This record gives sequence, C-alpha cells and structure tokens, in this order.
Amino acid sequence: MILEEVTVNLGGRSYPILIGTGLLTRLGEFLRARFTAHRIMVVTNHTVRCLYGDVVEGGLRRAGWDTVWAEMPDGEEYKTLATVQGFYDLALATELDRACPVIALGGGVVGDTGGFFAATYQRGVPLVQVPTTLLAQVDASVGGKVGVNHPCGKNMIGAFYQPRLVVADLDTLATLPLREIRAGLAEVIKYGVIKEAIFFAWLEENIERLLRLERDALAHAVATSCRIKAAVVEEDETEAGLRQILNYGHTVGHALEALTDYRDYHHGEAVAIGMAVAARLAVELGLLAEDRATRIISLIRRAGLPTEVPGQFSAGELVRAMRLDKKTRGGRLTLVLPEAIGRVRIVPRVDVQVIKSVLVRGGVRDGG
Repeated sequence: MILEEVTVNLGGRSYPILIGTGLLTRLGEFLRARFTAHRIMVVTNHTVRCLYGDVVEGGLRRAGWDTVWAEMPDGEEYKTLATVQGFYDLALATELDRACPVIALGGGVVGDTGGFFAATYQRGVPLVQVPTTLLAQVDASVGGKVGVNHPCGKNMIGAFYQPRLVVADLDTLATLPLREIRAGLAEVIKYGVIKEAIFFAWLEENIERLLRLERDALAHAVATSCRIKAAVVEEDETEAGLRQILNYGHTVGHALEALTDYRDYHHGEAVAIGMAVAARLAVELGLLAEDRATRIISLIRRAGLPTEVPGQFSAGELVRAMRLDKKTRGGRLTLVLPEAIGRVRIVPRVDVQVIKSVLVRGGVRDGG
C-alpha cells in the first residue's frame, strides 16, 4: 500500500518516491509501467538478497522480467571501483544493454555503488533505487548522488545521476538491527536542523515512536525528510550552493569514517558526532544560541547516537582528514553550521584553531 508519494521535480528528469508497505511484491508492476525492456539487473548484497530476494524475484518474474543478480559484500569498505568492475564484467557477460534498468536494492552502500555502476555502464542505464534501510530511504536514495570511496576519502569518485524511481518499503525496516535504525535517525534529525523547525519539534515529541517503528510515524518522517531533500535538490541539483546544506555534520563525519577505515562507525553515527561538533562550533563562533545547541545534541542522544569524537584521535589528525571534504577550497575548510533550529549557514574559511579548540574541549587530544 502506498502511504505517501513525493515527487522530485527536475523537469524532464522528474521522478516519484513511493513510500508505503508491501511495495517489494509490486516492484515488477511499478517497473513494467515505466520500462519496455525485458532484462533487469538487481545490485544488492548477500544479506539483503537472503531477506528479500525471493519476494523481489517473484514480483519481477510475474511482470515478465528476466533478472540478473549482482551481489557485493556487505560493508562500506567494499564501496570501491573494484566492486563496480565486477558489475561491468557481469553486465557484459549477460548482454545487459542500455535499455535495461538497474535496481539498487539495499542500504546506502548498495545504492551508491549500484548507482555509480548505472551512471557509468554504457554511459548510463536507467536506475531504480529500492532502499531497505532508514538512512537510505531518507537520504542516500534521493537526489542523484552516486559514487565509490577512495583510500584517501569517502565518495571521492562519483557522479550526479538521478534515478527514474525510488521505492521505499517501510516493511524492510522491521528486519534492521536497532543500531541501523538509530543511524538512519541521524539523517532525519539533520533535516529538522537545516530546514524545518516544526519537523524538529515533531521529532522531539516522537523520537521514541520512531525507535519503536510505528508505521504512521515512520511514514511521516520518511516523507517529510524526502520532501525537504527534494526541495533542496530541485533548487541546486549539482551542489553548486544551497545543496551543500545537506552536508551538515558530514565534514567531521566523513573524516571519522576515513580515519577508522570505514569500520568503526555506521555513516549515521559519524554524522551524528559531526552534527554535535558543528553545533558546538556554531556556539563558539556566535552563530547559535547555546540552548539551541543543547536541544540539537539532546535529540541526537535521545535517538541513541554518539555526540563525542573518540579520544584516540588528535585534533590535528581530524582537521587534516576534514580538509579532504569536497567543500574545501584552496585548503580552507567550509562548514555547514546551524544559526537556529531550522536554519543553517555555509561558512567559508573557518579558522582551524577555533575548530581544534572546540574539539579539544570535547575530549579530543591536543596537537597532531
């Protein structure tokens, strides 16, 4: 049952986001209404295929699809060009042509990697995002950012490539560990901070309902998050300006992921720490009232997420990793910092010494 539908309006490349329950069984039906090809590639990982492979395969077969499955190992460390090379080899071996859609079925890693494959195979084949984690449903599957990691940094190799359709089945969230739900809530909280104070207040009242996976609360949170992101993407598709606000918390978050070889933190956990650091830095710079920062950090903690940078890193190590952020220009850090709940500012040329001072007061080792 479709509970919510959000449209990303990009002219001739507009696409719907279908949010509801029992949608995986109807996937073949949704695709047959949009595509005329008979072969389709499903990019996923072993865990997701074990959970949903039969349901998806059955629905696709009933709609007349010949399905090719491409599995990648679980984990951010496999979001690489080597993995995509394997997809190219399989696509060529099975004669996948430019009319054949690619489904990215899984979380953010699968969506990013499968999306990059779709964007680059034969200069682009139709992409359908079918996110199965909360984080992917509210963020990674929407907006067209696809890519893989480089040892020096996250998402250093990528493209902007919009899907033709996004299908978010809320039933898939019931199989997730609580840690994955919490990680997804980091991105949900982000939307309230950057763009919509009313939504942030709703989250303060309903965060426990989301942790319990209550269906109506989930549908509202996912749809609202997607609407906020869609509005930003519609105004700035390729991150020339406004879209950078979606990176709130990500400069520190990506640095932490890189420093730990993408093994210690889920993406949402690293972003949660980054959002807390950004709130403290905004207070230090006189941009944000301290009580507003307290509300932001409190909600992050109520979601069961971390808010402190681990002590094994020095401030210098973290700042060096932050310089690899794609918003950096001429070696100078640009950060997204909150001015109020519901409003952020893109701040260029942030003083590195101020950043280090805030990090050290938060427990990070000095020096480095």
